[in-house]
Amino acid sequence: MRNLIHLTNRHRTPGTNLTLGLVLAFTAGAINAGGFLVLHMYTSHMTGFASQLADALVLDNHRLLLNALGAILAFMAGAATCAVLVNWSRQRHLHSVYALPLMLEALLLFPFGLMGAATLRWNTPFAVPLTVLLLSFMMGLQNAVGSKTSGGSMRTTHMTGNITDLGMELGKLLLWQRRASASAQPVPHHWPRMKASAGLLAMFVLGGITGALGFKHIGFIMTLPLAALLIFMAAVPVFDDMRTRFR
Repeated sequence: MRNLIHLTNRHRTPGTNLTLGLVLAFTAGAINAGGFLVLHMYTSHMTGFASQLADALVLDNHRLLLNALGAILAFMAGAATCAVLVNWSRQRHLHSVYALPLMLEALLLFPFGLMGAATLRWNTPFAVPLTVLLLSFMMGLQNAVGSKTSGGSMRTTHMTGNITDLGMELGKLLLWQRRASASAQPVPHHWPRMKASAGLLAMFVLGGITGALGFKHIGFIMTLPLAALLIFMAAVPVFDDMRTRFR
């Protein structure tokens, strides 16, 4: 428990980076899978939206074009917001460097959970409900947190990179197990990278199962415990900064 509440502190270690990544992969999987049940699209899947953008241009489908463009811009805006908050906090030597973006995500999840059904009907200029833009923004925000804490090596909202890394390490493991010939050197595999990739993938899938079941049986209220988890992780550094400021 003590380690969990210090995951968003400004002082980082490989262990805290990985643990934070695992928790964020779980929440991203839950939000992504749950969002699919109500929106019929994966709001963290920017590769799909980029392909949809290209298809829309070829097909001259303006609605499809606005749909993809809105999701991409919202995701990008979330990542940009994370960068602003992190760098602003670093300049002021705050403890809550990585806590502020997660606190913002949690604060956005609460109204989404309470008003999700209503926001599905709020149209936007991008031909999609506000819910799509909100979820895409949060996924961009969260993905940038994982990237910032790990120096760009960890992604928590989409699994393409993790599956690729896992596959490459498995390939090297198979080659390592073979007896090297006189003219060939064995290729060492990287256990930490393999375990990290497998762990992130497993937590994303577990989160997806949890989110799908939650959205199916209790609806948008499922986002409230996810928001509470993010607030729990972010609260200690934020309160430390507030206490220091008011002294």
